[in-house]
Amino acid sequence: MTIDTPTAAWTLDELAAEAGLPVRTIRYYQARGALMRPEQRGRVGYYGAAHLERLRLIAQLQDRGLRIEAIRDLVGRIDRGELDLGAWLGVEQQVQTPWAAADQAQTLDEAALYDLAGTRRPGLIAELIEARLVQKKGKVYLVPSPSLLQIALRFEAAGIDLAVGSKLGKVATKHLDKAVDELVATFVKSVREGSVTLSDPDTLFSTLRPLGTEAVALVFARRMERALQTLIASDGLGLLASKPKKPKAKPT
Repeated sequence: MTIDTPTAAWTLDELAAEAGLPVRTIRYYQARGALMRPEQRGRVGYYGAAHLERLRLIAQLQDRGLRIEAIRDLVGRIDRGELDLGAWLGVEQQVQTPWAAADQAQTLDEAALYDLAGTRRPGLIAELIEARLVQKKGKVYLVPSPSLLQIALRFEAAGIDLAVGSKLGKVATKHLDKAVDELVATFVKSVREGSVTLSDPDTLFSTLRPLGTEAVALVFARRMERALQTLIASDGLGLLASKPKKPKAKPT
């Protein structure tokens, strides 16, 4: 029976029925610190509307991928008045929004993959798989990033084969991973210190995405320009212009 008066109180079994959860799940949430303890009246614990609301919030946060430990910490901050739930949900939604929304993974059959690549040259699919630009999944192919695939093919058209392009990509990814981790850590620190506010996450992240991407591209271009100037100064272009050595014949 649903009890909806302001003084509503349920036993554990009644709360479980109201929430549509097993009793053991509610006990688990309590043991992990995510759900408040009941009000004790003698030997019986009673639960109210706040407990039901908390259970619904826990379910909502679990649907968003949070583990119970993270949920415990989050609701603890909410209970202490350190965090506004509405603001947090707004920030969380913005953070979960893909930065490369137009570059979503695709699953294609062989014909569609050739169409995406724009060529049917022999050995192409094997090279794409070797370069980890494509993954074979049974009778179909998974393309994690169609945009990166197109970039790799454009590099190939300029004379940089897929294997070399893959190596260059790994180098860039290695250093970008570290840079992104440091950028995020700096951003989080700034928020905690109060120098960045998340009161309007929609505006903040809608601005951060294009400007952040533009800034990274600009910094990369400037660093690449400096590196190439250093190469010229060291006569590295002379080496690049020389004919490549032929690989030694393997002994038979």
